[in-house]
Amino acid sequence: MLSRVLEDKHFRLPGEELQKLVRDARARTLALISDLEDDRLEVPHMPGVNPPRWELGHVAFFFEVFFLRLLGREGSILSGADEMFDSFHVEHGARWSLPLPDRKGILAYMENVLEEVVARLDDGDGEMSERATYLALLCTLHEDMHGEAFTYTRQTLEYPPPRLETSTEPLDTGPLDGDVDIPGARFMLGASETAPFVFDNEKWAHSVDVEPFRIARAPVTHEAFAAFVDDGGYRRRQWWSNEGWIARAESGREHPTYWVRDANGWLVRDFDRVVPLAPNTPVIHVSWYEAEAYCNWAGRRLPSEAEWEMAASAEPDSDHKRRYPWGDSEPTPSLANLDSHRLGPVDVAAFPEGDSTFGCRQMLGNVWEWTASAFYPFPGYLVDYPYREYSAPWFGYQKVLRGGAWATRSRLANNTYRNFFLPHRADVLAGFRTCAT
Repeated sequence: MLSRVLEDKHFRLPGEELQKLVRDARARTLALISDLEDDRLEVPHMPGVNPPRWELGHVAFFFEVFFLRLLGREGSILSGADEMFDSFHVEHGARWSLPLPDRKGILAYMENVLEEVVARLDDGDGEMSERATYLALLCTLHEDMHGEAFTYTRQTLEYPPPRLETSTEPLDTGPLDGDVDIPGARFMLGASETAPFVFDNEKWAHSVDVEPFRIARAPVTHEAFAAFVDDGGYRRRQWWSNEGWIARAESGREHPTYWVRDANGWLVRDFDRVVPLAPNTPVIHVSWYEAEAYCNWAGRRLPSEAEWEMAASAEPDSDHKRRYPWGDSEPTPSLANLDSHRLGPVDVAAFPEGDSTFGCRQMLGNVWEWTASAFYPFPGYLVDYPYREYSAPWFGYQKVLRGGAWATRSRLANNTYRNFFLPHRADVLAGFRTCAT
């Protein structure tokens, strides 16, 4: 079954190109922790955070299991790796008590795995097989996801921002108000079988009927969300679902998790410093429940993921579906806020060149966007994917996010990519846009 699934993909990439991708993902991972002293790699037990040494070992282990072993390697590069780094057999709470290698040992393991992967991808002037191409991309994108997790973990732990090469050019472009009209249509939701790489939960494009709707041109801003907070939004039960009110009460929050109030208004903690709340950047670090409550207060609603994907990718009077909001060309720093090119979100009016055909802005990058949809498989979903645990264990009780955030790698973000988190999570780089009711 594994061979059939992998051979279904009709694309190959040169080994040299895959080597560059693998090395780039690893370089970013190491850059995200390079400035942290050993004591900062020892973190308290808390939900949503992994011990950094465990997480570093896990991304290397993933390459070992889903690339090297599936391509024929026998045995492990590190004794005991399966007992330490298999995320579906090592419970979250147990990761703090494992006999992990020290920093030097973890980095050596990562380097040994990388060297073997790169050697396996040494194809001379030819291209890799479909199987090797697919598995190398799977492992690379998996590491990219953990790189984003390292980024928001630094925010959670109040560490300084990572030391990455970034742009300091100001983008104080202001708000972007108003809705756009999306006509009703039969729409193909999900990824096409001609897409170069897809995850299991994107398979496959299938017909859905979408009624006409109006969706905001941009995500909800800090200023707009502050109006909800200042109107007692976190204290007024009427705006919250039962589950949302329980989650709010358990958290004790009366405003977004990193906000701070002083005599002059709202501030926000940005990594290890507290700064004024930028009014026109999208609200970030809010849970699905907080987004839902805001919508109820504002007389709005969250888009379904079908509505979101249609607004991002459809073209009027055409069957063509765009891979990115602006078209089919790959993301660049002038089109979207991705790749940690800026260490945080920018104003919602920035990047007009990245608009969708309907005029929606920043549907990729800046902040992930919660949708109204629960995370379920598409019709015909089969659990025959090499990474069987990627989606199947999470169906039904997580919520779908779309679009990508400022720390998302551009090679991961596209119009059909489905992210998913539990609705109470407020530590991830998530905001939202709304629809008219």
